[in-house]
Amino acid sequence: MTSNPLISRRMFNAGSASLLALTAAGCSGAASTGRMTSDTSRARAREVAEMYGPLPNERFPIAAVDLDQVASRFYRREVDFDTDEPVGSIIVNTKTFYAHFILPGGRAMRYGVGLGRAGFAWSGRANIAWKRKWPTWTPPASMIARQPELEKYSAANGGMEPGINNPLGARALYIFKNGKDTLYRLHGTPEAWSIGKAVSSGCVRFLNQDIIDLYERVRSGAKILVI
Repeated sequence: MTSNPLISRRMFNAGSASLLALTAAGCSGAASTGRMTSDTSRARAREVAEMYGPLPNERFPIAAVDLDQVASRFYRREVDFDTDEPVGSIIVNTKTFYAHFILPGGRAMRYGVGLGRAGFAWSGRANIAWKRKWPTWTPPASMIARQPELEKYSAANGGMEPGINNPLGARALYIFKNGKDTLYRLHGTPEAWSIGKAVSSGCVRFLNQDIIDLYERVRSGAKILVI
């Protein structure tokens, strides 16, 4: 499946325009620091628009994120973060809907995520065993039992081919515990509206642009803590 360049441009421009409008409105009441606040906010708006713009050179071109569907607190950002977890590890907080990739110097890259519905969520300590670009998706047997129509994507049938509509999106990080596959993944999604919500069947979903960023940072074997 390929994206429509016109749609991608429209989504990119709409996201940029909405961000710039919001920052201008938010800064209108500033006094002595008004110019600094306005300049900083506009720089952030440009940064966000670039981060979530289209990625036409991917194997399956990715459209820009519709930023109207994502609360600004879930945009990717480097933040101060105090933790005893080692640099290079990942912490997912199911209460805040944030994933943090631990950087040196008490910093972290923070991402907004979507999480599993009540009853399907997973938590604990584990490792990232594999990394895959544009992965094949094979639903677990328990999911097929609940949704028999997914049988055509079973492992025996070769799974679902990679693509924009594949549930694992552009990248997937596979969570193993004690050498065993937990069947849970960190993965991409084009469904921007799902970030900050509990909607998946247990996996941790990122905007495709964010999972691509995380994929480039994390190493196979990295520690992950889901709390």
